[in-house]
Parts: sequence; structure tokens; C-alpha cells
Amino acid sequence: MIRIRHALLSVLLVSSLTACGSASGSAKPDGPEVTELRYQGSVGAVTFPELAEHLGYLAPIKLKWIGNTISGPQDIQAAATGQTDFGGAFNGAIIKLAAAKAPIRAVIGYYGSDEDSYIGYYVTEGSPIKGPRDLIGKKIGVNTLGAHLEAVLKEYLKRGGLTPAEIEKVELVVVPPVNTEQALRQGQIDVAALSGILRDKALERGGITPLFKDIDLLGPFTAGSVVLTKRFIEENPQTTGKFVEAYAKAIEWTQTHSREEVIAEYKKIIAARGRNEDASAIEFWKSSGVANKGGVIDAKEFQTWVDWLEGEGEIKPGQVKTEDLFTNEFNPFKNGSTS
Repeated sequence: MIRIRHALLSVLLVSSLTACGSASGSAKPDGPEVTELRYQGSVGAVTFPELAEHLGYLAPIKLKWIGNTISGPQDIQAAATGQTDFGGAFNGAIIKLAAAKAPIRAVIGYYGSDEDSYIGYYVTEGSPIKGPRDLIGKKIGVNTLGAHLEAVLKEYLKRGGLTPAEIEKVELVVVPPVNTEQALRQGQIDVAALSGILRDKALERGGITPLFKDIDLLGPFTAGSVVLTKRFIEENPQTTGKFVEAYAKAIEWTQTHSREEVIAEYKKIIAARGRNEDASAIEFWKSSGVANKGGVIDAKEFQTWVDWLEGEGEIKPGQVKTEDLFTNEFNPFKNGSTS
């Protein structure tokens, strides 16, 4: 479950004090109200806002990197409390935070699963774990609790016939993504949830085999979205519009350019930002995984998880309305083409 109970008070208090001044810059007439947006990045990876800035789509807005994160729930809590200006997470995590009255709204989809980009759950070759029931009493390494990896795992266990009491006996262990493969090979965990570049590097080294993939259960889908606070959107419509437009164009750029072109630009970005990172993993990039052009959000991408969370008892029926969770208002691809 998402650990938001103790964070909720600070979310509400800080958000009440956080106005458009949370981002900074000097606005010009008819231009963005603020011209600097704070965000969290990812080690050895490139985010779409970083690509958008690199390609010139974001100007005159600039990004201010304040650190890295491996947790979607933490990222959107940081945005909700004004520590950053935007954050992204699994849609189920967004629903949970919204249900706790955090004043956020999703504005664009930013990651997902398809045949090239998916989350797989892996065991070592020769492992006795062959199916859902074999996971009782076992340790599964995930990047964070209360998000995509936990929700998909629970759905797998549920479809495998496990009771709620049996599912409780499956232990989730938080492991930084860069260490998950090693933890599996050293026997610290029994199953490793791996995705993207880290998954492909692990598979290249051999010795591990898939137990199941998220797309086996759900098919291709956009899994996570980027949120802004409702107050930020209301008080900074020009900045919001420019940010989402640039973000959408960056997604569309990766959807319409070759893998080699994307990797080449990502390497340039990592080299230029000077964070002393290993860029070798970028060679394994395959796709954005975003289902719709430019990250346009489909209502079912939230409704699926609203229904699931209600069924799990994580939220009450009717506690959140899907239409209140997101907007495509600012996305230039909402009608199928740029505008």
C-alpha cells in the first residue's frame, strides 16, 4: 500500500501555502507565467522533460534538477507538497493520493508497457518457483511499494487463485532498481521485478528466466501519468500549456524516430548534464511504452485501477471520480494531431 497516511497532513498544509511562486522566473506578456520548473530525475536515464528541453520544445521554460528518485509515489508527493513542480507515478498511486485529498491532476501519460517496454518478474534458472502459489513465503524485489509493480503482482496472485491471506504471505522487498538483478543472483530475493534497460542488461548476462510479464495480464497499456497541483494549473495556465505541449512533443518524437536516433540524443543529454553517470545502459533503450500518441490519457487507464483499488478495498466505491483525476486539455495531440 502507498504510505501516505502520515504524509497527508504535510501534503495539505504545504499545498495550501504553495502558489505559483513554487516555480520561478519572470513572466512576459502572453508568455509562461513562470520559466523554471523543479523536478526529480533518474540515474543513467533521460526523462521526457529533459528531452523536450534538449530538443528546444520547452523554451523559454527551463528545468531545475533537484535530485533523483526511484519512487513514483514519492515523486508525486513531492509535487503535491511543493518540493517540485511536477512528478510522475503509476496511475494507481495517483488515484490513492487523490483519494487522500491531495490537490493533484494528471496532465499527460509518460510510461507504459508494450512488447518492447514491459515489466517482467524474473527468477534464476533452475528456481523451483513456477507459478503464483510458489510465491507464498517468498521475497519479491520491487522499486517501491504501492505502485505499478505491487499492483501487477497482486493481480497475478489473485488470478492464480491465492486468497487475500495467502497474498499477505508474499513479501515485497524494496530494492533500488540498479541493485535488483544483483540481489536476485545473490539470493537476497527470490523474484526480481525488472524493466527497460536494466531488464535487458540482466537478460543479456543470462542465468535468469521470466515468471510472468505485466503485458501477459493487461496487454499493452499506458501505466503512469505526470501530475501538477490543481492550483498550479489554475494560476499558471500558459506555463502548464507550454510544459504539456513540450512533453507531448518529446514523447511523439521518440514514437516517430528510430531507436538509434533516440539513443544518440539521450547520450548527448547524459554527457552534457555532468552528473557522473554510467550511460552504457542507454544502449538498451527500445521504446517509450506510451500507448497513445503524445501521451494522451485514455479514461480507461485510470478507470481500470479505480475499479481494482475499490475491489481490493484500498479506496471506497465512489471515493474518486475518474473524470476528476486527469485532463487532456493542454495536450496538442488530444484530437489526433498537433494544433
